[in-house]
Amino acid sequence: MKKETENTYKVESLSEFHRVLGLPKPVHPLISLVYNTDGKIRMPDSTCKQFMLAFYKISYKPNLKGKFRYGQHYYDFEEGGLFFLAPNQLTGTSDQDLDFSGFTLFVHPDLLLNYPLAKKIHQYNFFSYSATEVLHLSDREKETILNMAKLIDEELNSRIDNLSQDVLISQLELFLNYVDRFYQRQFLTRKAVNNDLLQKLESILNKHFDTKAEKQGIPTVQYLAEQLNLSPHYLSDMLRNLTGFSAQQHIHLKLIDKAKEKLSTTNLSISEVAYQLGFEYPQSFSTLFKTKTNLSPLEFRRSFN
Repeated sequence: MKKETENTYKVESLSEFHRVLGLPKPVHPLISLVYNTDGKIRMPDSTCKQFMLAFYKISYKPNLKGKFRYGQHYYDFEEGGLFFLAPNQLTGTSDQDLDFSGFTLFVHPDLLLNYPLAKKIHQYNFFSYSATEVLHLSDREKETILNMAKLIDEELNSRIDNLSQDVLISQLELFLNYVDRFYQRQFLTRKAVNNDLLQKLESILNKHFDTKAEKQGIPTVQYLAEQLNLSPHYLSDMLRNLTGFSAQQHIHLKLIDKAKEKLSTTNLSISEVAYQLGFEYPQSFSTLFKTKTNLSPLEFRRSFN
């Protein structure tokens, strides 16, 4: 374990992390499943604030006590959930009173080499969702997740043969596909919360293009996500499920609406419209406008008049 800063540690291998947490050596060097129903996992000392792991981490917590507030609403499930971390993201805490029950699946990227999942795993955006965007599970979904974990655990503790790795990769991919399905369900079952977010997003975009764009430029997905206290990937996934458009597409839609408004109701030049909407170069504005409308800004103005 390499100490990166005073309270952050870089962990390169599963064996090393097992040792730090006071666990037996993993049965496989690149994947391990740790059940913590009897309090096996412990934080090493009170000075270890956080870890930077070189592998994927999927944690199931059965005891998410209390309701998780989001704006003026609360999450709909309280009976367990899943958290995800990609390699080299920070995790850990010095809080010794945390509930570490449940299970944690660790997967080193090297396990996936020469398998299609090595590339596909980057398409699962939930590895870069924030902790507040935990996947809450219904009873049926929880049963599925626990059954998948049991299969992986049984395979890890079976006799190793020529197909062991293939089976483990298949089980892991199936596990991740179920997670993806359950997240899609979560977006749909939280429509009340998501509709509020959509209204807030519209308000943020309107205010930005009306008062801030000329000085601050075109808003980014990162900027919108920060305003809404979401991760960029979660915001885009939520919007795509709710409206069919990503966060970037929402920005462009609002930009074009504002451009049409200015072109049809003012005598501003094309360059002035571009600058007011946050473009550094008017030709970039003209290119985007024509891509989205099949008309140049000047052609739109003429056709409107």
